[in-house]
Amino acid sequence: MKIRRFCALFFALFLLLSLPAPALAAEAPQEPPQEQGEEPAVPEEPTEPEEPAEFSVAAKAALLIDPDTEEILYEQNIHERLYPASVTKIMTCLLVLEAIEDGRLTRDTVLTASETAISAVPPDGSNVGIKVGEELTVDELLYCIMLSSANEGCNMLAEAIDGSISAFVARMNQKARDLGCEDTSFCNTNGLPDVNHYTTAWDLYLITKEACTYPDFMPLVDTIYHQVPATNMAEPRELYTTNYLISSYKTNYYIYQGAHGIKTGSTSAAGHCLVSSATRDDRNLLSVVLGADRVVTPEITLTYSFIETAKLFDHGFDDFDRKVLLAADELVGEVGVELSQQQNTVKVHPSLEIERLVPADLDPVKDVDRIITYEAESVEAPVTKGQVMGHITLQSGDTIYGTADLLADEDVAVSRLLVFRRDLLDFLHKPTLWIVLGASGAVIILLVILRAIFKSRRRSSYNRRQAARKSGSSGYRGRRR
Repeated sequence: MKIRRFCALFFALFLLLSLPAPALAAEAPQEPPQEQGEEPAVPEEPTEPEEPAEFSVAAKAALLIDPDTEEILYEQNIHERLYPASVTKIMTCLLVLEAIEDGRLTRDTVLTASETAISAVPPDGSNVGIKVGEELTVDELLYCIMLSSANEGCNMLAEAIDGSISAFVARMNQKARDLGCEDTSFCNTNGLPDVNHYTTAWDLYLITKEACTYPDFMPLVDTIYHQVPATNMAEPRELYTTNYLISSYKTNYYIYQGAHGIKTGSTSAAGHCLVSSATRDDRNLLSVVLGADRVVTPEITLTYSFIETAKLFDHGFDDFDRKVLLAADELVGEVGVELSQQQNTVKVHPSLEIERLVPADLDPVKDVDRIITYEAESVEAPVTKGQVMGHITLQSGDTIYGTADLLADEDVAVSRLLVFRRDLLDFLHKPTLWIVLGASGAVIILLVILRAIFKSRRRSSYNRRQAARKSGSSGYRGRRR
């Protein structure tokens, strides 16, 4: 038996040692072999994740705004005076639409190109080749200036409205002042370089916002292609928009889904400029980019006014959400109430709902401070529902998202008994009362003293008379009968 057991054990040990090495190591992975002379690998210390780069725009100035609420989503040098180039024509178009609305022109009015209108612009600037004596309608000229940036067309419209280019430029400047443009000065109708011809991203927004109030403006500037009929001096002209966010006429590299209009502009002094708008999911954005570069390489030419505008739109649509920061029915606090047996406090709620476009990662509860100011720590009944009790301001960092009145949430009745008690205590605490009472008390005390003195004197007089009588009766020497 012992021999059999020994043989079995020896056979099992033999099989075990004959198994391949990987099978023995299957449950315990080994470190990779090191090169000869290589130091053992030292685990790297964990590094903190890099913070995302701050959003910026490669241009001299940029503005991204929600035109419906005037919420600014991005701003960069928006009040810096810069050359606007042909985005000047937004103002020219605005004044033409204003003249049409006022009845001074119609879109069918035929205008004849004058010598001054044509000669006032250099031939190497943007134009559509209008000749002196050529006739075009106001409508066709609007397409010429807003699609193909025709400098001479601006002058023709200016002379039609005000009789001269200089008078029209004066109107442009007056309109800018009327719109609140504090950093704008126009010297011509079209944006040709001039040291005194400048504006800002913010002022261009104000001008564009006003232009958008005219129903014909956006359909005009959103046009990709338009054919001008033959005139008395020219064959039909084909016009293509210079805004490559909406047109693939020359390239589809810049096409942006949802983009609309409005106007491009470029000169060597101004750089590349673009005012544009875009819509996505019922949200509207308007952007202004001034002084962007154009980079030309053998492989590709990049115009950064389009690139940066698209980046602005993505930033606005992707990185911002519309959120309710404060509901109108939300009870945000309470104010003490005096002179009521019904209750001693009243709850307050905002007078309006505050909804804003905010960064998508902003938490309205954690990231927005609510600064509440009450008109008084407590008020006296009666309290009327809707009565203003204070104010609330929503703020995150340096950004103020809105302010609202705080209103009483219910009526609070007054207690007549508490009012009587209050009035009585008020009366008893009046200094005049105590002055009068003090004076009255002094008068009474004086009268008592005077009365006492008077009585004392009367008593003394009486006693003296009595004594005199007694004295007179005991010493009588008169005749006896």
